[in-house]
Amino acid sequence: MKKVLLFIAFVIGGLVQSYAQEKAAVFSQEDMAFLKEMEDTLSLLAYAVINDSLPEHRFGACREMIPKLVKALKVENSFRYPFERLKSVSIQYPQDSSFRIFTWQLYVDKEDYRYYGAIQMNTPELQLFPLIDRSFQVENPEEAALSPEEWYGSVYYNLLDVDGPQGKYYLLFGFDGYSFFRKRKVIDVLSFQEGKPVFGAPAFVHEGNQRKFRVVRQYSAEVSTRCNYDEMLELIIFDHLITLNGPHGEGPVNYPDGSYEAYRLEKGLWRHIEKVFDQVSDEAPRPAPVLDNRAKDIFGKQ
Repeated sequence: MKKVLLFIAFVIGGLVQSYAQEKAAVFSQEDMAFLKEMEDTLSLLAYAVINDSLPEHRFGACREMIPKLVKALKVENSFRYPFERLKSVSIQYPQDSSFRIFTWQLYVDKEDYRYYGAIQMNTPELQLFPLIDRSFQVENPEEAALSPEEWYGSVYYNLLDVDGPQGKYYLLFGFDGYSFFRKRKVIDVLSFQEGKPVFGAPAFVHEGNQRKFRVVRQYSAEVSTRCNYDEMLELIIFDHLITLNGPHGEGPVNYPDGSYEAYRLEKGLWRHIEKVFDQVSDEAPRPAPVLDNRAKDIFGKQ
């Protein structure tokens, strides 16, 4: 057992050392020192954007953060620098490492969240596409193809490579704080047309061949919901929602009812499954916990 542990430690140590050597070979000492300094500054600003209690401080930190991030990314081969200390910013990579996407959230007030982001292409010289949140202007988000200048903003927590009928595209799974009583989960489609990013495509197929360009799931802020790709099941799993009147006078809101819907990939398109996890028991559920065969109760008495 000790030999196995020593072998694992040796392999991990070798990988860490090789990664450090590779990164050092990519950047000069001056560039590395500059990137580390910028990362320290950016991490403090990003923390303030999320956590500062004063709106003017959050807004100021966000305004200062954007040009500093661009300045850091202008360093040659900056795509190879991981910005690991930038905890308040989501950085997602596809499997093919052709780009990475930065996203973060700015809390304006309890009814307003704004999103910021950028796509950096994997090139030695900086090729950057800023993302401008215009989600509050998009009337039918599930039917719209959008440019980076009219981005349906959210913080992305997962990214999936997909081979579609028109070529490769990517699914982006995001969270939108939206409002005090209602939150949203978003599944967006990112493709590159003539080298430029486009958000949204008719990749989600519902009954009657109805198509969605993106999926927007709105639900009560009191609950958590599932919306992600399950690698074992090879499905996108998300909660089935039902509409009920909210308990705080907020009107109709959506709650999960304990069942799940899904999308399955078929020939590059995601076909809707109305219900998954159908389970039939041989016996009816018992009306009480199974304690009737025990000699003692839960307090240890006969």
